[in-house]
Amino acid sequence: MNRYEGLQGDQSLIDLFNKLNSLKEQIDILLKESFDRALPFPDVLFDRWQRATKLGFGRGTSIYDSSYIFGKVHVGENTWIGPFTILDGSGGLRIGNNCSISAGVQIYTHDTVNWAVTGGVAPYDYAETSIGNNCYIAPNCIISKGVHIDNNCIIGANSFVNASFPAYSKLAGNPAKLIS
Repeated sequence: MNRYEGLQGDQSLIDLFNKLNSLKEQIDILLKESFDRALPFPDVLFDRWQRATKLGFGRGTSIYDSSYIFGKVHVGENTWIGPFTILDGSGGLRIGNNCSISAGVQIYTHDTVNWAVTGGVAPYDYAETSIGNNCYIAPNCIISKGVHIDNNCIIGANSFVNASFPAYSKLAGNPAKLIS
């Protein structure tokens, strides 16, 4: 039984789904044998560096297909943006060169707190957010609107960053605090 039989009667569409499924299976085998990894099909099909180039990001930067981009986002050179990230540039977002933005990181430039608590009367709040050069942001961090992280900073996993930090800071926690 074909899992696409619910398409009822559109044989060309069923054939296309079957070909795509076969291609995915072949790619899965190749990736496992060659690189010992398995990836979501869109991340295999679409080139991360090409996507970054189309978004106007710097040379050598890559961004996974599973990442969401909103508004004005500027990213420098040689930055890696991992899978399942959110980059909200609705208030302006800048990320520097040579950064590592790990899986699941969310960086915001707006919030709807005042809008929500006033029953939609107050406007959304926007503030530019920036990440300097040579920064490492560990998995699943959330960075609030208006935060400025200077160069050469490290942010520990699962941190909630709602304040700005100077260069060479190491921070972690909820809310994030300077740890060295």
